[in-house]
Amino acid sequence: MKESVIGKIEENPIIAAVRNDNELDTAIKSPVTTIFLLHADIFNIKSNVEKIKDNGKIVMVHMDLLEGLGRDQRAMDYIRQYIQPHGIITTKSSNIKYAKEIGLFSIQRFFLVDSQSFELTIKTAHSSQPDMIEIMPGIVPTVLNRICSRIKIPVIAGGLIETKDDIMEALKSGAQGASTGKIDLWAL
Repeated sequence: MKESVIGKIEENPIIAAVRNDNELDTAIKSPVTTIFLLHADIFNIKSNVEKIKDNGKIVMVHMDLLEGLGRDQRAMDYIRQYIQPHGIITTKSSNIKYAKEIGLFSIQRFFLVDSQSFELTIKTAHSSQPDMIEIMPGIVPTVLNRICSRIKIPVIAGGLIETKDDIMEALKSGAQGASTGKIDLWAL
């Protein structure tokens, strides 16, 4: 699973960060190969995941933003067994560790605000060992470069990605992909 997800991101490093149902159809029709579901609830998650998978795209469910389900191990068991996305996104190290135990691809999201959060990101990524990490905001190339040089986990730049140049700078800095909610960038 890990190789197929990373392979799809390498095929097209622009990742659609979908925040509502209207954007979902646009993302599915776009050339992106990977979709981050940043919105969902217990009523639409299964159909949304199936729709994305039926269109040959990788789908990652953001556990922290999923409404109507807890964010504990039982919720992850349910997601894996009944919803069956390719993987999950979360900020929680405990969810990353459990996702790995049950065979779910895992992306850990980190928010960088200062040098302390930078060092904590490095330490946590080494400890939790997610399949990939997402760095937010993703528009600081020097920070992305420093992160990529200090860990061997593939990096996604996310947050505040607004232009093609933002994507290009993130990729030049060592990120494998860039997640963006900016619809006009999904077709690049």
